[in-house]
Amino acid sequence: MKKKLRTIFAWVLVSLFLQFGAYSFLENKVAKVLGPVAEAGPITKQLEATIPGTDFENVQVSYAKDYLAYTENGTLKIFNLKKEKMVFEKKAPANDNTMGVLNYQWLPDRDTLVYFYGKKNPNPVTYVTVPVDPVVPPATTPPKSTVPINPEDPNQKPDKQVEEEVKPKVPVQTKTVPKYGNPQITELYTLELPNSDEDTAPDDRFNQTINEFPAGGKIEEFVVSTSTNLIYLTIKNGSTERLMEIDVMKNVRTLNKTGETIDSMAASDRYGTLFITSKVGGTKQVISLGVGNRHTISKNANDRVIGVLDGKVYIGEVKNNVLVKIKSTEDRSEIKDNPSFQTEWEGSIPFNNVSTLIGSEGQIVIYSQQMANVITAGQLEEIPLLGEENYISDDGAELIQMKKSGTSTIVELKPLKD
Repeated sequence: MKKKLRTIFAWVLVSLFLQFGAYSFLENKVAKVLGPVAEAGPITKQLEATIPGTDFENVQVSYAKDYLAYTENGTLKIFNLKKEKMVFEKKAPANDNTMGVLNYQWLPDRDTLVYFYGKKNPNPVTYVTVPVDPVVPPATTPPKSTVPINPEDPNQKPDKQVEEEVKPKVPVQTKTVPKYGNPQITELYTLELPNSDEDTAPDDRFNQTINEFPAGGKIEEFVVSTSTNLIYLTIKNGSTERLMEIDVMKNVRTLNKTGETIDSMAASDRYGTLFITSKVGGTKQVISLGVGNRHTISKNANDRVIGVLDGKVYIGEVKNNVLVKIKSTEDRSEIKDNPSFQTEWEGSIPFNNVSTLIGSEGQIVIYSQQMANVITAGQLEEIPLLGEENYISDDGAELIQMKKSGTSTIVELKPLKD
């Protein structure tokens, strides 16, 4: 009997282990589908390609370092660096160079480009029928009608007829009026690229129309939080600025206060919280914007947002166009006012006409066209940039150097740090 019980117990344990392994396997598979996870360490490549044309703007390299996105004469172009051929172009609408692709951004964990496209609204005015307030005639004594006595009504006298007022009927009047819509249609697209070895055409997919996007607005800054499906934009339209949050699930919100301008911003890769360098009048602060919450992170007028990654919010202190300190605070699901800071680095880096990013391995990169300053674990390394035009990938790992050659441009990719 004991032997039989031991055998049953052993088989139960084996069954539980097998079930646990199967459930773990399925859970990992589902997680990979819902949220693609980057491989260990950033992807880097060393290659050289020649691209027709010389007047490139907003140059960005894809996650896998095999596609280059740029605009040339108002047209968005995607170039396969490995096969050295153009694989996608998106032009402005015919006879309207003021519209077309407004801005774009590669997603950080796959070869997918998110972009906004503007075009004129062919029907900016619609006509609707609305009721008109009736004209009330001057007060007069209304006619009265005689109502027969109701014997069952105790309030009526049996010897008199009951008189009641006859109200004139007023016909309902309507009118047709113009209703003005947005003269610009702004659309959000995602462009998915295949493996660079394949000849499959990119999948250019329409997502939604952003009705709240102001006509003629220019996208100044553009950040994404892929884990929360949130996109944040700062849009300049004349003297006004708008901070917009777009949820891929169709919700659109305007987040900035009246008269507020945004100098820099970054989105949490964990919670979707937006961190901005806010300026209202003469007051400059670092603010966090969560779901309906606004908190003051720093009241120091010299502080500005550098970036957010892996649970840390990085704030730089800039005095007289010189970066003198970088500090960090914890990226939490619930942000509080005036959190505590930890100093990450102190020193002196010129901070005029520079780009900043937080690399995938936690390095802080501040670079101009001549020099890349890379801070890793509090240590600064200066890397001279030798190309005519220089760019660094969003993960901080790849250097893109460009040099004009006749009517073409030679593009060289190599790791930022060999």
